[in-house]
Amino acid sequence: MKISIITVTYNSAATIARCIASVNGQTYPNIGHIIVDGASKDNTIEIIKSLPGRVTKIISEPDSGIYNAMNKGIRMATGDIIGTLNSDDHFYNGDILKKVTQTFHDHPEIECMYGNLVFVNSADKGSTYMEIETL
Repeated sequence: MKISIITVTYNSAATIARCIASVNGQTYPNIGHIIVDGASKDNTIEIIKSLPGRVTKIISEPDSGIYNAMNKGIRMATGDIIGTLNSDDHFYNGDILKKVTQTFHDHPEIECMYGNLVFVNSADKGSTYMEIETL
C-alpha cells in the first residue's frame, strides 16, 4: 500500500523541518509527502527544498484557507491511504505509518482511522502534555 501524507503550510519556517523529518523518519517505505504552501513570505519553501527525502510534490500559491489547501493536496494524492500532518506537528514515533498500514491490511472493512493526540505546551516542550482520545 502506498501512503500519501499531505502537509499544509504558511510561514512555517520555525516548524516545517521537524515535520518533514518526522515523515522521512518513518519505517514504512512507500510514502509520498505532498506539501501545499499558501505562498509563504518567510523561508519555508527554501527549507522544504533543502530537506526533500520523501517530499514528492511541492505547490506554493495563494489559497483561500487551510481546507482549500488540504483539498489541493488530496487531489494530488496517489496513495491508497491518505493522511494529513500539519506543518507544526510530527508523528509520535517512526513506526506510526507502518502500524496504520498494518491496521488497514488486517481490517479491510474499515475506511477511516484516527490516532491519539499528545498536546505539548510549546513554552515547555519537555514537561507538559495531555493525551486526548477522540471518537
